[in-house]
Amino acid sequence: MKNLLTALVLTASTLAASAQQQTPLPLYPKGVPNSKPTPATYKETSNDRTWITKVSVPTLTPYLPAKGTANGTAVVICPGGAYAGLAYAHEGIAIAQEFNKIGVTAFLLKYRLPSDSIMTDKSIGSLQDGQRAIQMVRQNATKWGINPQRVGIIGFSAGGHLASTEGTHFDKVVIDNKDNISVRPDFMMLIYPVISFGEKAHVGSRENLIGKDATQQQIDLYSNEKQVTANTPPTFIVFAEDDDVVPVENGILMYNALLQNKVPVEMHLMPKGGHGFGLNNPKTKAKWFDWAKGWIDDNGWLSK
Repeated sequence: MKNLLTALVLTASTLAASAQQQTPLPLYPKGVPNSKPTPATYKETSNDRTWITKVSVPTLTPYLPAKGTANGTAVVICPGGAYAGLAYAHEGIAIAQEFNKIGVTAFLLKYRLPSDSIMTDKSIGSLQDGQRAIQMVRQNATKWGINPQRVGIIGFSAGGHLASTEGTHFDKVVIDNKDNISVRPDFMMLIYPVISFGEKAHVGSRENLIGKDATQQQIDLYSNEKQVTANTPPTFIVFAEDDDVVPVENGILMYNALLQNKVPVEMHLMPKGGHGFGLNNPKTKAKWFDWAKGWIDDNGWLSK
């Protein structure tokens, strides 16, 4: 009976800790910037957290490593979904849990999706949430046991576009930043990302973010391979060559731009896997997260 009671107490403690670390935190407790009153018809939908749409109240959910294993590195996770929804489970929750296994504190971002219904300028709403997430992690670094100089970002598909925008547009801060906290990620991880809005664009992502009638200036601005500078963060890229949704050239364009600007970059191309495979590519026994762990470790971000 004593052993049973002990087990029940431990289970309850584990569940309580899990619930505490996975409590969504509002990005903007004092009001969401760049917003209009949310119409009654614009209600967030969630299919068991697998697919989320119509986000009007963005949140950041901390996933903390097991006690004693955290190494001070943090990563903000941006699920994909063509800027029309969020693949929240397999490009979010599963990724956060995997980072926790290597001692990295993960923050799952539920960001607003571009919409004229709830935003004054839909082209910057998602970026605002990305910048705010980085800012928020750094503001609370001591509380979460994080080194504020080891805060990265990872994004999948359109979430990769958001992550790469965060990593190339940080000089133009689009949120309130009175304390002048850097919104530049210390590293970027881009998994089958949308990068270019030009010839090789994923048209749905482009139109959702900047509209069907976007000017060439807007197209160039959000073609992130054109926004790379020497100050762009070190980057890790993964793509499947047979991706039939986002052309693999998106990754190659970004890789070449990073090389030209002498930014450290590592890229992995898998022959098969298509698009949207999340943590595990079913077409190969290779695990891209193993490569990612090696890259993170090589850069010193796994050391305590």
